Amino acid sequence: MAQTLGYIALVVREYDEAIAFFTQSLGFRVIEDSVSKDRLGQEKRWVLVAPAGSRGSSLLLARASTPEEASRIGNQTGGRVFLFIHTDDFWRDYRAMTTRGVKFREAPREEAHGTVAVFEDLYGNKWDLLQLKDAPLEP
Repeated sequence: MAQTLGYIALVVREYDEAIAFFTQSLGFRVIEDSVSKDRLGQEKRWVLVAPAGSRGSSLLLARASTPEEASRIGNQTGGRVFLFIHTDDFWRDYRAMTTRGVKFREAPREEAHGTVAVFEDLYGNKWDLLQLKDAPLEP
């Protein structure tokens, strides 16, 4: 049986500000941005973004629609690193992201598994920028 992890929902405040951050600050591309009707007949926006060149999972940007959902914006995992961007060139991407204003929470460091640095998205969710040692980017 073949399975993949398709989408990961990320709760956001507003679609357009999230799209701007992911495309302009992180260099992601918009995979899909469409509007349809939900099961109650209300309009629902479907926004998928992914790193340029990625053939893996995509982020589904999900605008908070309840106070409980809104309370999770920026802290979907209780303060732990939430998502991981694997790269084939850590320093290229680190410099580009820093130039575009991405907030890194720490200096890059070498770990047994690779070069890594924690950064925040526009809401405060923690991410790792990670170049693995001796491991392919794709399975």
